[in-house]
Amino acid sequence: MKKLIDATLTALLAGLLLPAGASGENKIIYGDDNRLDYFEAPAARKTLADSVLSLWKAEDVEASGSKFKLKTRKFTDMMQEEAGAPLCATEPFREQPVGAFCSGSLVGEDLIMTAGHCVTSEEQCKSTKFVFGFAVKARGGKAPAEVAAADVYSCAKIETQRLQASDTTGNPYLDQLLGKISDQDFAIVRLDRKVAGRKPLAVNPESTLKNGDALFVIGHPVGLPLKVADDASVRDIGDGKTYFLANLDTYGGNSGSAVFNARTNKVEGILVRGDQDFKAGGTEESPCVESNRVAADGGGGEGVTKINQEILAVLTIKRAGEKQEAAAPPAEEAPAADTGKILDRFSLDFE
Repeated sequence: MKKLIDATLTALLAGLLLPAGASGENKIIYGDDNRLDYFEAPAARKTLADSVLSLWKAEDVEASGSKFKLKTRKFTDMMQEEAGAPLCATEPFREQPVGAFCSGSLVGEDLIMTAGHCVTSEEQCKSTKFVFGFAVKARGGKAPAEVAAADVYSCAKIETQRLQASDTTGNPYLDQLLGKISDQDFAIVRLDRKVAGRKPLAVNPESTLKNGDALFVIGHPVGLPLKVADDASVRDIGDGKTYFLANLDTYGGNSGSAVFNARTNKVEGILVRGDQDFKAGGTEESPCVESNRVAADGGGGEGVTKINQEILAVLTIKRAGEKQEAAAPPAEEAPAADTGKILDRFSLDFE
């Protein structure tokens, strides 16, 4: 029987920053690993994925003529540097590059929706680049080392942003002591120009999601090239709460990813948090790092911020019964067969 690697590596993994800007917002794999590269995804998912982007530190996106070079490092090498052990040989995507720190989605001609902890201030927003097209688009292909200047955008301003507990005491130290969760975690960013050649995603202003409804997510786990993860579902809709739980296959770096209703292809929320990404694997003589995997109904669930009135107000979308100033673009109906430091718990004390 193999011996697990020592507690030192386990402790490192528990506090691992993957990637910068995603601290304490870990995710997990539930049941089968359903992550697919762009080229593997169904056509309807690819269309949606074209409107998903990655967030990068400005210094990692270097102008080079009509293109921008992306500063990346190999996934397994990053793990070696951060945790002191490589990824286990069985881990998917271990040889792919990582570089982005969060994900986002196009929800207006020049508006991006992401997590509030991904853009915490105007200063940070100004030092962030928003990049479309970081994806493996052909079998046997590689993620681009550079992208066209037309696919790189800057922050003009933050239109709305929240990163706080809805039941806060008003005292941040007491909130931390009580384990108050930042359940209001969202941001809408206005870019420096209109996005050309990409269609804003449809945001659902009146969700009717219920437990068991099918979901999927598109984003950049660990800062990897774009991944589509299907075959997930609502675990706890959290009636009366600002978020719900789901068994989405996501990691740090997926923070800010759009979470879609698999029946309508409309965005139901923003992926913001979950369980610990990685755990110690291998042997004492040959340690490695592997994804934290649990049963489809195991773990604590991934936290998804619900679409709310502040988001809709920026998008000029009104709820039912109010004057509709602008409607969300129609979504293609999906085929029926197409389907940490803070751990989120609905009915228990937060850890």
